[in-house]
Amino acid sequence: HLEQHCNDVLQTLSHRYDERAAALGEEKKRKLEALYTQLLGCGRTLDASKDLIETAQELYRTEDKRLFLQEKPDLTLVTPLEFDMPLADLSDVKTMMDSINIVPAPSAPVINPQVSNSASRTSLRVCWSLFSDDSVEYYELYYRPVLEDTPAADMFNVKVKETHCSVGELLPNVQYEFWVTATNTTGISPASEKAVYVTVPSPPVIRQRECSSCPEAALIRWESGNTNPVDSYTVELSETGTDGQSGVTESIVAVPTCESLIQLQSGRQYLIYVRAVNIGGPSDRSEAFTVSTTGTIFHLLQDTAHPCLSISEDGFSMFYGDEELPLSAMTFDDNTFARCVAVLGDLIPVRGRHYWEVELEEDTEYRIGVAYEDTQRNSYLGGTNTSWCMRHVLTPSRHKYEFLHSGWSPDIRITVNPVRIGLSLNYERGILSFFNVDLEQHLHTFYCSFLHYVHPCFALDNPGALTVRTGVEAPQYVHLV
Repeated sequence: HLEQHCNDVLQTLSHRYDERAAALGEEKKRKLEALYTQLLGCGRTLDASKDLIETAQELYRTEDKRLFLQEKPDLTLVTPLEFDMPLADLSDVKTMMDSINIVPAPSAPVINPQVSNSASRTSLRVCWSLFSDDSVEYYELYYRPVLEDTPAADMFNVKVKETHCSVGELLPNVQYEFWVTATNTTGISPASEKAVYVTVPSPPVIRQRECSSCPEAALIRWESGNTNPVDSYTVELSETGTDGQSGVTESIVAVPTCESLIQLQSGRQYLIYVRAVNIGGPSDRSEAFTVSTTGTIFHLLQDTAHPCLSISEDGFSMFYGDEELPLSAMTFDDNTFARCVAVLGDLIPVRGRHYWEVELEEDTEYRIGVAYEDTQRNSYLGGTNTSWCMRHVLTPSRHKYEFLHSGWSPDIRITVNPVRIGLSLNYERGILSFFNVDLEQHLHTFYCSFLHYVHPCFALDNPGALTVRTGVEAPQYVHLV
């Protein structure tokens, strides 16, 4: 641009020089012609002066002197010998020189990728760079949200003098598209390439119904609560004392999924929090979830329940109504029990000892025990090699109790009908024991090597109700078995 300006100025000056030289040549020619004419006139005047002198001499010899004084010869040159020197008008050249700006317009800035921990729920810090030899008066940062349902989102802009800017009043866990231009006295640079930044996520929501715990660990599940994916999650836990105050917070970082198995100490109480993390930084804490490791805690899984079963809101009770549903009104899927009116509890994925209790009416027919996750949904609990259960059958003559595995049961007579039954599962020793809690009586023990983690399982063979009591500490007599 500067070179073009210089060429234009030189061309204009050369044109003016040629015009001035041509004008001076014409003036010189006119003056020479005029001088030549005057010189011819001077020659004639000299001849006339010679004649005049001779005449004067003759007159002088005469007696009348006045005739001599009356003669006045003119020898003046009327053509001036000086050249006119008019001032050259170079105003347009000056204008062209003034228009030459040695400061070029800036090059396109380079917007930097988002760095870690550069955002909050409603703000972002955006940075960019520029070539060092460019002069800039200010930058203009443009941005707009990247939303799937609104492809033509509103665009915003802000002017700054630095190569960074903190943008506020944004939405949590939303991607924003940024680009920037630089401006100086010469003009505006091209726009930078667009870069996508994201605000930090919203806090996750712990799914309390799907969490389970035991004396040595807790399985915490949550949902992200964010439309855009997050990079990972951080689980924070702190032990609470008897005064209700929490202690030192420990963190489990880089959890890739929406669940985490946390190793804990027995007989304690903890507050659990979850944070979602993306490149912008961590979210705020979720609401606290209290975990007690005095006993095993789990909930009944609604998605495994037979259509005739109703599960309570707290996930600890099941009901089998008197009204029989027609088969056409029942909805089954691959995870639903279809033959046995049964339901599974949460998986117990921690090795060690676990204990829970079941409360029911004396005349309720039931099956309670444990089963593998892949136990057949179109079979009865205890009828295959993937489940172990205690069964109560009410016959006209007596209460019959069976302890079933693969459809077989030992011959066991129970004289006092239990209405509160304790179940003790020990993975290491491979035993599953049943107790009459009211009498502190051992009923039966299965001895087996569990190849996989198991679910507690429950079934009602006639209309009735069943309640599971979890989180209770195993009685001392249970440890004697």
